[in-house]
Amino acid sequence: MEIWEAVAILLAGMAAGTINAVVGSGTLITFPTLLAFGVPPVAANVSNTIGLVPGSASGAFGYRRELRGQGRRVLVLSSASLAGGVAGAVLLLVLPSAAFDAVVPVLILLGCLLVVVGPALQRRVAARAESRGGLKDTGAWWVWPAVAATGVYGGYFGAAQGVLLVAVLGIGIADTMQRHNATKNVLAGLVNAVAAVIFIVLSVVPVPGFESALGTVDWRVVGLIAAGSVVGGQLGASVGRKLPPLALRGVIVVVGLVAVVSFVW
Repeated sequence: MEIWEAVAILLAGMAAGTINAVVGSGTLITFPTLLAFGVPPVAANVSNTIGLVPGSASGAFGYRRELRGQGRRVLVLSSASLAGGVAGAVLLLVLPSAAFDAVVPVLILLGCLLVVVGPALQRRVAARAESRGGLKDTGAWWVWPAVAATGVYGGYFGAAQGVLLVAVLGIGIADTMQRHNATKNVLAGLVNAVAAVIFIVLSVVPVPGFESALGTVDWRVVGLIAAGSVVGGQLGASVGRKLPPLALRGVIVVVGLVAVVSFVW
């Protein structure tokens, strides 16, 4: 690897960490960068997922103030993210990508739409719940399975996972956008982390049916993206916290639309 390539990957990791903390589509920067430098697609996806884990932790730490009082909510929803992340990581290694890739733009567009109409839908969900005794701290009944489904997507690829998570949280749970963003950082980070553990184990341990995963981790790439994303996570938390709710929704929608264009292109 040339020095300039290493610098480019480091900077891509920093940009990805920043975007992930604010919205969650950093993979759209790092993954194409790795492909441009000749890293095979599966190795690029696996190494990128592992490298972004420290950045996710950095972004979650940066939003620690908004996480106060959300302990039980995060704990309950974390189980959904972990289950989904495991399923998504396994699917990445055993299924062809063509069918799933065709669905990705639709999922992201749906997430963007839900972010836009989220406030109105959230009021309706809260009103209906109030008539039945109030909305639980963990949200409507469908929030857990929706977070798990988002985890499957995140474990498989992950680009714009944050857009989908914010849409689910914003509609199903009565709270502020900034606090939802903090929760999103934790849940997306857990998905990346559990997928990373699976990728690391399967890259070094021969497991029947997963032979294609052997040797797929490029640790040079992992180190560069990790270093950049840690710095980016702090930058993103600082920037994202200053955005008013409407502006934050706007940023999320714009990033989601860019993601759709990238996939279609």
